[in-house]
Amino acid sequence: MEEALFQGKSIRALAEDIEAGIELSEEEEVFDETIKLFQIFSDKVEELEVASLLSDSNDNSHSLLTINAGAGGTESCDWASMLLRMYIRYAESKGWEVTFHDMQEGDEAGIKSATIEISGEKVYGLLKGESGVHRLVRISPFDSNARRHTSFASIYLSAVIDDAIEVSIDPSDLRIDTYRASGAGGQHVNRTDSAVRITHKTSGIVVQCQSQRSQHQNKDTAMKMLRSKLYEKELEKRKQEQSELEAGKSEIGFGSQIRSYVLHPYKMVKDHRTSLESHAPQKVLDGDITEFITAYLVHSRRKNHS
Repeated sequence: MEEALFQGKSIRALAEDIEAGIELSEEEEVFDETIKLFQIFSDKVEELEVASLLSDSNDNSHSLLTINAGAGGTESCDWASMLLRMYIRYAESKGWEVTFHDMQEGDEAGIKSATIEISGEKVYGLLKGESGVHRLVRISPFDSNARRHTSFASIYLSAVIDDAIEVSIDPSDLRIDTYRASGAGGQHVNRTDSAVRITHKTSGIVVQCQSQRSQHQNKDTAMKMLRSKLYEKELEKRKQEQSELEAGKSEIGFGSQIRSYVLHPYKMVKDHRTSLESHAPQKVLDGDITEFITAYLVHSRRKNHS
């Protein structure tokens, strides 16, 4: 029986097939098929479990992910680029689409900051727990004395809100600057002020976009980014007014990391909120972060219902 036929079955039907397979497991071919069935069954149960944890109104939204390197120059810029790669790899494994909106390269290596939009099913719901400070401990590849360094980078997620949701923006509250796009993009991009930076003076939120050749397109995209961030800010405000739950949430500052990635003197990734550990940091940095995402969702649900 082909695996595609297994995939289309309901959990109840899969369970019945597994039960029948166990009864006939003395036959090698049936045993192998039963193992396949059990794996598909486990995957479907896990999908249902995760889906049950995503009940907020914005969990099915696409998401803007912003990365900022912390203090530490080249080390932190390199770490920020490693995190960017990790999230892109994870998005690719989920079949999601990634669009770059802005990226500022580091002076020597890596990136100072980047903003990407990730589009797909339940993107924001799955990734929202990644917001916070991420800490890296390793032997620096940039240190000729091979000393151990600690680097920080912050991740911020906001939901890309639907156009039907009203977010009022006073044009007089905006400062719009144009500048020349950096990096590759052809002669037209490099010779014209096509990049756009919008500052919302009341909130202090700054967004910028240089991914399009047209200044008009970059402005439209930047406005969409601003609306999303303002909406996210309003959601946070409402949560704080509703309860004291957010009072215990660590501010995104470089002394309150949510997760540590240690490559020396031992190898481990540890989430400080859930205490989940992985001793395969390279797999994690290659985008295998599902167990950390699931553990956070379960932890958050229990915390909110305790």
